[in-house]
Amino acid sequence: MNDNGTFCWIELGTSDAPAARNFYTQLFGWTVNEFPMGEMGIYYIFQKDGKDAAAMYQIAPERAGMPPNWLSYVAVQSADETTEKAKSAGGTIVHGPFDVMDKGRMSLISDPQGAMFAIWESKASNGVEVRNEVNTLCWNELQARNLDAAKKFYPSLFGWTLKESPEYTELHLDGKGIGGMMTSQAPAQVPSHWLAYFAVDDCDAAAARIQSLGGRLMMEPVDIPKVGRFTVASDPQGATFAIIKLTM
Repeated sequence: MNDNGTFCWIELGTSDAPAARNFYTQLFGWTVNEFPMGEMGIYYIFQKDGKDAAAMYQIAPERAGMPPNWLSYVAVQSADETTEKAKSAGGTIVHGPFDVMDKGRMSLISDPQGAMFAIWESKASNGVEVRNEVNTLCWNELQARNLDAAKKFYPSLFGWTLKESPEYTELHLDGKGIGGMMTSQAPAQVPSHWLAYFAVDDCDAAAARIQSLGGRLMMEPVDIPKVGRFTVASDPQGATFAIIKLTM
């Protein structure tokens, strides 16, 4: 079971599921399991070596204006209690709490600056079965328009502690770094958002592969001293994510 307050699942909402499937399976070497959901379409589970690593769904026609995005999930003990806590702290409850079959119970929430995230109370499913390996999720980072407000909202919700420096704020749980937040580096029109990082074995080679597959680099690969080499990219449908070759 994932610990309360940890990032436990990552899910792509896309405007073109077949094209996104082709992009990510070639980029990360993932395989795919399909789960028909009736009128809701197909839920795709990306796997690495037979273990669940991420998921994807096609954005419904009635929500066609929603930009493709990677959604970060945080594990909680009670979706209902955390939803109420988020509401009282100034968050907006977009949907939920609701049951996902026998898998778990969740809510979709927007923080006070508009960054979307989900909370997950596990039942039959704890979330990702593999992470912190090459071609899997390794970090979640808030690009915040109001960093000070974010520093108040999230620790009150998940019990995170902050390790602050002038350039970056690490999110810690039980003394371990689980994510980070910083003042948004995105263009001014882009709202606050959570950015998912996937580990790779060679940042420059993966960046070139992203471009060859029809994706776009938002920046050239750069080094973070004592951390690794990374870049931020978007897939052909416009969903933004980061890749990083970790050195630590």
